[in-house]
Amino acid sequence: MSRIGKMPVSLPAGVSLKVQKMDVEVKGPKGTLHTPLPPGIGCKVEEGRAVLTRTTEQKRERAFHGMARALLANAVKGVSEGFSRDLEIQGIGYKAQIQGKKLEMALGFSHPVVYPVPDGVSIAVDTKVGRISITGTDKQKVGQVAAEIRGIKPPEPYKGKGIRYVGEYVKKKVGKTGA
Repeated sequence: MSRIGKMPVSLPAGVSLKVQKMDVEVKGPKGTLHTPLPPGIGCKVEEGRAVLTRTTEQKRERAFHGMARALLANAVKGVSEGFSRDLEIQGIGYKAQIQGKKLEMALGFSHPVVYPVPDGVSIAVDTKVGRISITGTDKQKVGQVAAEIRGIKPPEPYKGKGIRYVGEYVKKKVGKTGA
């Protein structure tokens, strides 16, 4: 049996689970998320814990067992605590600010870069240290938004200028040597 799939998901106070046919609805203080259940995977709620089971021992169902449990655990954590990713902007003249539902960034291009903030995600900018905080209930959406913003101007290897995750190490290359 899957080591991850057989572990129960504990439900914190204020979080409720509603199991439908091929979907689990997770409600909590921060919102509501829907997690799909793959075919052959079932979910039962007992004693404040959610337990995922599978009907057969086929390879496909064994593969989906741990994945379904991880997605359910992420949904429970998202509606109770939420997820966040932090990015930092490095470079002279590089800055970001929030204008309504858009993130405007000056990143050394000839024009400002405008990124529309999707629903379910909130973005905060600390202009003093050049930090962008992305928060939301859906782990996948928060990570995707952070990756898209980083992809606009990834850190370059010679000076390290660009947008990077907080704590990300960029190995710098040696530039040209003067003659």
